[in-house]
Amino acid sequence: MSADRADASRTVRREPRILVGTLFAAAIVAIAFAAAWPVYRTPWLVVTAGGAVAAASLIAAVAWRRSWRVGTTAWVTAAAFLVLGVPLAVPARVAGPGEFAQGLGDVAAGVLVGFKDLVTVDLPIGTYRNLLVPAFAVFLAGTCALLLLAWRRDRIAYAAVPVAAAMTAFGLLFGATVVSDPLVLGPVVLPAPVETALGALTFLACLLWLVWRGDHERMLALSLAAESSGVRLVRERSPAHRRRGVLAAVMVATALLVSVAVVPFAAQATTRDVLRAAAGPDVELSASASPLSAYRTMFADDRAGDVLFSVVSDDGLPERVRIATLDAYDGEVFRSGDDGAVDDARFVRVPAELDAGEGDRTSVEITVGTLEGIWMPTVGRVRSVDFAGPRAAELDASFYYNRTAWAGVQTAAGGLAAGDVLRLEVVVPDEPALASIAAPGGAASSVAVPEALTAWVDRHSAGSGGEALSGLVALLRERGYLSHGLEAEADAVWVRSLPGYSFQPSASGHSLARIQTMFTRLLEREADPRAAATGVYVAAIGDDEQFAVAVALVARELGFPSRVVVGTRLTSVDPGVPVCDEGVCRAQDLAVWAEVQSADGSWVAIDATPQHTQSPSLVVTEARDPENVTDALPDAVEDVVPPDPLQEDTGVRDGGGADDGWDLAWLWRAARIVGVGLLLLLIAAAPLLVVVGAKAVRRRARRRAPTPGARIVGGWDEYVDTAADAGLAGGGRLTRSELAARIATAGGPALAARADRAVFSGQDPDDDQAEEFWRLVDAERAGIRHAQTFWGRVAMTVSLKSFVRPPAPARAARIRPERGKRATASLARTAP
Repeated sequence: MSADRADASRTVRREPRILVGTLFAAAIVAIAFAAAWPVYRTPWLVVTAGGAVAAASLIAAVAWRRSWRVGTTAWVTAAAFLVLGVPLAVPARVAGPGEFAQGLGDVAAGVLVGFKDLVTVDLPIGTYRNLLVPAFAVFLAGTCALLLLAWRRDRIAYAAVPVAAAMTAFGLLFGATVVSDPLVLGPVVLPAPVETALGALTFLACLLWLVWRGDHERMLALSLAAESSGVRLVRERSPAHRRRGVLAAVMVATALLVSVAVVPFAAQATTRDVLRAAAGPDVELSASASPLSAYRTMFADDRAGDVLFSVVSDDGLPERVRIATLDAYDGEVFRSGDDGAVDDARFVRVPAELDAGEGDRTSVEITVGTLEGIWMPTVGRVRSVDFAGPRAAELDASFYYNRTAWAGVQTAAGGLAAGDVLRLEVVVPDEPALASIAAPGGAASSVAVPEALTAWVDRHSAGSGGEALSGLVALLRERGYLSHGLEAEADAVWVRSLPGYSFQPSASGHSLARIQTMFTRLLEREADPRAAATGVYVAAIGDDEQFAVAVALVARELGFPSRVVVGTRLTSVDPGVPVCDEGVCRAQDLAVWAEVQSADGSWVAIDATPQHTQSPSLVVTEARDPENVTDALPDAVEDVVPPDPLQEDTGVRDGGGADDGWDLAWLWRAARIVGVGLLLLLIAAAPLLVVVGAKAVRRRARRRAPTPGARIVGGWDEYVDTAADAGLAGGGRLTRSELAARIATAGGPALAARADRAVFSGQDPDDDQAEEFWRLVDAERAGIRHAQTFWGRVAMTVSLKSFVRPPAPARAARIRPERGKRATASLARTAP
């Protein structure tokens, strides 16, 4: 054969591999794009991914044609990444040469920190800053590597499979923490259909490419042998080939069925673990004290007059500025729950603009004074935030927002500092009247509500829904009395701000014990005969800290989801609550209110500040015997009980409670966790178990073949398969003696001789000979396994090498040699 003819032949043989490899890469790119779409949800992703794929294809084609080294290809790809990254991944930087230079910096920074930033920004990301750079890098580098690997002829080509899996995993790992909505097909419900489909399609694409490539390599080897010998070999499909194809199809179908049906079902009750779930200011939130616990300190004389922040707006001042939204109560402290199970209930970074819903749009500028901590003042629902001042860049990179709580946190250098400026574009939603809303239900408190609170609610509740809650709140505020401390001087700042105020002491804290004390005194006062005579029922003493928590718990008793908000009021029609003076909010202006959610999803603010004009009456009259009648005290004389102890917030201690027995709830949770873990482990091992089962079925079929000769041939195949799984057999088509010499076990030559005798001697062996042959086979197989390490034996057990080697079935495969157009008789091929 001439050199030109050989080159042409090699070119023709390469074309199928290049074509199929290109189709495989195209399929993976399409799947990876579908996986990445929910992360960005912008038409520009089509431009970014399309440009990256086109550039990668061109680089791969040139590198293949010119046989570039890996280093050369990497340098060219890196150059294309920098040059094309600006117009494709940072389109805002193409306005001019200066902007383009900054864009190069953004592209480089996107590689270094873009993947980290990607998991801290709220979804969808769109074209926010330089966060398209990670997607551009994945599609450019991934497509180029995938094509070059898929086009290779050596074993390195199989590295294309993990590259393909990584491209799809980009969109899945950086996606949302919740899966797609279940797909309902009649009585069948398929959880997470989108994620399952993406994983299954990636698996099928890789599997089909691997199967085609293995078959193509075998055909190529046969073609090369035919060219060198001048004999064209036409292989007929034997029953063993068909059984192998059926087995492969069953394995694939089983793996897909387990993945589609079992994995989503097992995982539907658990949180989806993605990179985004581990990002955010969780550490800072857990380490910081609840703002509600520090509420009382704001009214100390050395702090009350400090300016926390000032607010200006061209559209008129909004009604409220919230600092912290607290929705989780453990019986001691209200704090932020930051439920990571739902994306909208997590603190994440804000892209260019959020969808803030319907309402009045306004712009607000907040200048920070002495406000400290990580909680950041916001108004309504935030659409966008811009920072000014010397720390603007640092603040922008450290701002996190919770769309459900309408709250923001700032983690830059410990939080906010004097001089920081926040420019907010917000939407202030319309609030319905409290009495007009309905309770959605299912909002019971996660802790045991104090019995006194429940008794008080049952006694005074009238109507239902918001009407009942509105009446209870009004009654609670009317029968409460404002107090910011255990002791106060007559000229204290907060006392001077309340004309005609008569000081009454109260303890701080908002634990269940503190709330129980409040409602116990209310019930005791209501039971006092003089209360009905005088109409004075004021008995609960405290401030916004206790009363806002009490309202939140009362709302949950009525079926309303509730939360507590720490902030300030800029305007109010309620004369009984403090407001900031012309947008300047001081420490003594700090307020706390409750918010409840109606059945339609809207949140309604409820002011809970108690009145301060009617002093409390706390003396309870005891019934006296008639014979010991004494002069009654005048109604105007009212004694004050001693102040509450400082440590009452530590909770109610009841040492004499009855022993209710062991709490075995933990046992069920532990059993459930263990069960789910074992199920997932079983699912992960299912493909391996299928391989082990298939080998057992194959071995049983060979040992129980209908004739002794077939059993001997099957025993030889079992011996060779064991050697193949151990990596001892392989190569071209060898005779049994040659193959036994290559495997090099002690009894291998004897097995080869007996198998050849059973096939070629013309004498049918008997059952005893077949049984003796299998006994030798079992001994040789045990010796091969014993020579392996522990992990080597594990690898042998699950190896698929024995399924892809050329088989030697009981009835020999028939191969017709043809030379030119003259056919000869079919020859029996006995080699494995």
